[in-house]
Amino acid sequence: MAEFRPLDPFVSPRFGQIPTFMRLPHCRDPQALDVALVGIPFDGGTSYRTGARFGPREIRIQSALIRPYHPVLQVAPFERLRVADYGDIDVAPVSIEQTHERIESGIAELVRHQVRPISVGGDHSISLPILRALARRHGPLALAHFDAHTDTWDEYLGAKHFHGSMFRRAVEEGLLDTHHTIQLGIRGPLYSPRDFDFQAEHGIEVIPIGAIKDQGVSGVAQRFARLREKRLYCSFDIDVVDPAYAPGTGTPEIGGLTSSEALGLVRALRGLDIVGFDLVEVSPSYDGPGQITALLGANLLFEFVSLLALLS
Repeated sequence: MAEFRPLDPFVSPRFGQIPTFMRLPHCRDPQALDVALVGIPFDGGTSYRTGARFGPREIRIQSALIRPYHPVLQVAPFERLRVADYGDIDVAPVSIEQTHERIESGIAELVRHQVRPISVGGDHSISLPILRALARRHGPLALAHFDAHTDTWDEYLGAKHFHGSMFRRAVEEGLLDTHHTIQLGIRGPLYSPRDFDFQAEHGIEVIPIGAIKDQGVSGVAQRFARLREKRLYCSFDIDVVDPAYAPGTGTPEIGGLTSSEALGLVRALRGLDIVGFDLVEVSPSYDGPGQITALLGANLLFEFVSLLALLS
């Protein structure tokens, strides 16, 4: 599998070479892969600051220094798995419906070949078509959802599809097993005291940021035991992290996770039957010095790949 190892980060790329996630080879053949890193450069579902369509490109650039061994999880993922940059799914920037159709079709092709997708957005609306493709193969999925927001609102200005409604749509479509769904890091002002009624009605567990700060990563991680009975999808909105560590996002909320807490919680998913990940809402135009949000995103991708390697 040497051909799927990252290139040396200190060797200058050829003129005109396009950066890839973690310097991995570019490969569009699903039959050759175990894991596909997929860019989805779409932000037509945003409700505030746009720019997440440029997230995949910047995360590719900031992933250049990722090394191949994970000392905490004690795994060299590229020696266990065939991993490559699958490129971007062609989106329709002016149509969220057409974009969702293209995403669903693209992810379904990977799933058909038993490739586990790690999708890089883009705004959070991309999770819905990904879940459609995965649930068609695996049935209703468990969900670990890292976010400042619940994303279970019914609509926004009359629109049923935007980056704050996709998990309500997923529940309505039967894509999720709500009794094996956890939302972590929720915080910030709401529209009304009824904003958590949907979670209570469907048995979705909400772990607000205060509980994480009070119980610590290890205390919260024990709650993941209830996810072991099902195949799991993990959706990570970068705004779950405090804007002091991740300012480059469209709907920032103060008082979030530190970078270290985010890594610790993701690592706590170790051993769960994860069928896919997404990392969303990195908006480079709002990033801080050194592109710290995209850098965190790049490192989270390595965490995701490493977790999948432990399942192999």
